[in-house]
Amino acid sequence: MDSPFRGRSFTVIDDFSLDERLYLFEKTKELKKAITENNLDALEKFRINDSDFGVYEVFIEDSTRTKESFKNAAAFHKVKLNQLEADYSSINKSESFADTFNTLCGYDNLIFIVRSRQEGLCRWLEENGKLYAQRNKMKQIPAFINAGDGRHEHPTQELLDEFTFLEKLSWNREQIHIALVGDLFHGRTIHSKAEGLLIFKKVNVDLIAPPELAMPEYYINKMKKNGFEIRIFDSIDNYIDSNDTAPMWYFTRPQLERMGDAILKRQEELRYKITFRKEFLDKIPEGTIFYHPLPRHKLHPTIPTFLDTTPLNGWENQSANGKLIRIILLGLIAGKTGADFKGITKGSTETPDATDFIKEAPVKGDQMRKDYAEGVKPISSGLVIDHICRGEKEEDIRDHLARMIRVLDLYGKGGEWISRSRTEPDKMKGIIFRPGYTEPGIKKLKQIAALAPGCTINVITDKKVVKKLKLTMPPKIYNFPNICCKNSDCICHSSQGENVPAEFIRITDDKFKCKYCEKTHSFKEIWI
Repeated sequence: MDSPFRGRSFTVIDDFSLDERLYLFEKTKELKKAITENNLDALEKFRINDSDFGVYEVFIEDSTRTKESFKNAAAFHKVKLNQLEADYSSINKSESFADTFNTLCGYDNLIFIVRSRQEGLCRWLEENGKLYAQRNKMKQIPAFINAGDGRHEHPTQELLDEFTFLEKLSWNREQIHIALVGDLFHGRTIHSKAEGLLIFKKVNVDLIAPPELAMPEYYINKMKKNGFEIRIFDSIDNYIDSNDTAPMWYFTRPQLERMGDAILKRQEELRYKITFRKEFLDKIPEGTIFYHPLPRHKLHPTIPTFLDTTPLNGWENQSANGKLIRIILLGLIAGKTGADFKGITKGSTETPDATDFIKEAPVKGDQMRKDYAEGVKPISSGLVIDHICRGEKEEDIRDHLARMIRVLDLYGKGGEWISRSRTEPDKMKGIIFRPGYTEPGIKKLKQIAALAPGCTINVITDKKVVKKLKLTMPPKIYNFPNICCKNSDCICHSSQGENVPAEFIRITDDKFKCKYCEKTHSFKEIWI
């Protein structure tokens, strides 16, 4: 029986289902026990043990622990390991990532471990790798492991964190109460926890950071959607004064160098708010334990070194678990481990396309409504797009009408105006009418729906409304030349020069997320 993990990419923590992560942790427990007992026969069962199996480390961004733990994990497996020196590679000669990785795929490499500043890179490489493998009739599609991408995620760190938390809790998944302390804005290890902590049935999270380093709203909303109970504090001082602190604290290094001169001028003040001090020792409950993904800043550690020899030190065991987790992860993706998995697997990352965002509504009466003329000669045949941005401010509606006309190329005869809703006179709405236009095809309807969710399209023939379509937000938006992620660090942003087509996935009635970096956009923001 083949492993359901074989050839899978791991680009965000949610790429593995809850059952799959629990299976990975169970195998890691077995591996750790075999190492502790020096059980060589048990250890051998975990090894890929194939010198022709290609694993490639591509660290475009510097790393020590992640890179070296994967390197040592590959050595355990006795596979062919290559490392791309990014500073001296063709990447610095303006070659695209797609071309670089396609070339490396052609050299019989099957697993790529990638760390980058470009967010969503591994998701794009996963897609591109499938197409490359199909074109070249490769026996196996290359897999990509995200070893950290910008401010987005660090899913393998999340795996080792979850494993470490479970160890501490004696594998009890009923509840976790954890404080996340430090740079929650840039901390990709923190961001992965918005989904990763779902391994526990009840989650209480205390967010401790000054406003300049606070958790992005997207991840807070994701935590709330997942049922986490959240409290927010702007400093450790205020948190301790609450007299209700978590038994687990997870610190991160403040990356103030990414935030400009104004922040750097206040760095001592900001660091002070998120650095543990000796005076706190008597104020936290016995049994509290600290974690940190490392590295610590040697001059300004948020967990000072005087704590290394105290029972608070959980970060050293946490770090050691990294190699074990990555040994199992490589074995799963290689297909060496996983044949005995039983449980729910994660389905395709693709969101199914659909047309359920288009609903045909009954046409009342046989005459076009008079307010479609409003002092203008009535349309004999054409289109009226009604209920645009209903309930918004007049100036915002006006700006969006101009955006729609530009994006949809609706220049020409007709008009547009702002009027009051007939059913709710206190609310304004926008209307666009265009004589001579025929009913749009499905692609154009999708574009209109994404530009103006909640609008109505009236198809007019012989001065009668012959068809009425109500549009809501489509599940996905892609294959349009005039859409763009607003995150300049995203692999699909034009500034990256990778020609990755933007794609957006609906997450609420009026918001999309980028498929690659997962940045949230309003329906107005995705259009160039």
